[in-house]
Amino acid sequence: MLVKLMIASLLTCFCVTPAISQTVMNFRSVKVELPTEERMFPGGDKAAAINGNCLACHSASMVLNQPPLTRAVWSAEVHKMVSAYKAPVSPQDVDAIIAYLVQTNGKP
Repeated sequence: MLVKLMIASLLTCFCVTPAISQTVMNFRSVKVELPTEERMFPGGDKAAAINGNCLACHSASMVLNQPPLTRAVWSAEVHKMVSAYKAPVSPQDVDAIIAYLVQTNGKP
């Protein structure tokens, strides 16, 4: 009985399966220009904390192209990265990162 069932299953698969398509795929090279990326946050020593902690996950341009945020919102964002996403930010650098973001891209 099991053999008959297996044969019936195989026949069903072969009969229902459509024929392999004879479509030819043509590949071509495409040139893609990606935007240039500044490797570091600008600002020298003032950017040391953000460069040392945030560039592992974020590009400088991605962060700096965010809309201007208040100190409270930047603070919430930095703390979210640490608590929710487990960003390995040194606790002594948190205030410096927030200060940099507010100075560079903050609003009153």
